[in-house]
Amino acid sequence: MNDKEISQELVNQLYEKLKKEAEASGYHLNPDEESTRELITSLLINEKRYGYQACPCRLASGEKSSDSDIICPCYYRDPDLAEYGVCYCALYVSQSVMAESRKVTSIPERRPPPGQRENTVTINGNNLPRLKYPVWRCRVCGYLCAREKPPEVCPICKAKNERFEQFM
Repeated sequence: MNDKEISQELVNQLYEKLKKEAEASGYHLNPDEESTRELITSLLINEKRYGYQACPCRLASGEKSSDSDIICPCYYRDPDLAEYGVCYCALYVSQSVMAESRKVTSIPERRPPPGQRENTVTINGNNLPRLKYPVWRCRVCGYLCAREKPPEVCPICKAKNERFEQFM
């Protein structure tokens, strides 16, 4: 299976859907449209291959429960955006990267290697990583997220990060 088997119409539809969802939630797709469309093509290839949109830059096992952490948008997107300005595959970028006030650098892999993924908990048939970060709560809408620092902007109500409190 290759990118020639994925129609441009499907790529365009998913591009528009992801862009709309990202912007509605306070995120941004990479402004390099050519690269972004290549990543979206890879998401569609993975969806045909595995039945879900596994991150195009990570090796998926083909077992959805084992790969739940790398289904786009992956669990590592928010910490990568906060620390590096882009997610691992660079599909999503932060506001500071969009405004060109922050340079993009290489990003280390956050996903534990297969032998170290035992530190997970199964919820609804999905293997989820145990929380190692504090949980932050938006005081405006109640949105919760587990990460080192609260997001720049609440993806639900768009409140700034100073409106978050540490919940756990």
